[in-house]
Amino acid sequence: METQQTKEDKLVIGGQVFDSRFILGSGKYSLDLIKAAISHGGAQMITLALRRANQGGVGNILDFIPKGVTLLPNTSGARNAKEAVRIARLARELGCGDFVKIEVIRDSKYLLPDNQETIQATEMLAKEGFIVMPYMYPDLNVARDLKNAGAATIMPLGSPIGSNKGLCTKEFIKILIDEIDLPIIVDAGIGRPSDACLAMEMGAAAVMINTAIATARDVVSMAAAFKNAIIAGRAAYLAGLGRVIDKGAAASSPLTGFLQEQEG
Repeated sequence: METQQTKEDKLVIGGQVFDSRFILGSGKYSLDLIKAAISHGGAQMITLALRRANQGGVGNILDFIPKGVTLLPNTSGARNAKEAVRIARLARELGCGDFVKIEVIRDSKYLLPDNQETIQATEMLAKEGFIVMPYMYPDLNVARDLKNAGAATIMPLGSPIGSNKGLCTKEFIKILIDEIDLPIIVDAGIGRPSDACLAMEMGAAAVMINTAIATARDVVSMAAAFKNAIIAGRAAYLAGLGRVIDKGAAASSPLTGFLQEQEG
């Protein structure tokens, strides 16, 4: 159950306000997945690769996304900044709006983002009025450069795309959350609702999920599980997590002292 505090807590990107902190990724798509993410996961933003938005085509994914859901076209397939900028411009011409997720990937084995080319693409597109959300390998200096280039958010990977391995880069993501004054959205690799909850407890602004739901046995139930995990993690972050004691223990109740007196 949401508290008044969580109800009033909003995600703001590029001046647009979102109630949900769950973003649906674009790796695997089906009508059932989109319906589950929106109806049961509460997603208000959905990414899509430009190649899926072929107007009038049989597989036109835009036909399945209801009005009111923000489109986040990505530059999937771009191998350098020039290609990413071209794809972003085409997406805007197709009517996908000003939001764009920058993906520049040259590595075909691990699908890791090229951070330097991403910085270049971010700077060019931000100057053209795009709301740029760059996908990057978590590195503090790169994140600072992306912010200076005009990024609206920073989107570090949790683990390799589609791996469902969880937050392998947890410590580096935490550094970004602590040091970068932009929404940090954890993207790629989240495999379990508990991963999403942990990211939110750390202070992430949102999470992007796709494969974990798309490959679940029950897509609807898994979308709902992620929604609840995200809400719980954010609520815990806002409440302020309790202290952690590395060594020994600490009495949690006056009863401990009472027992010690009785033993004496």
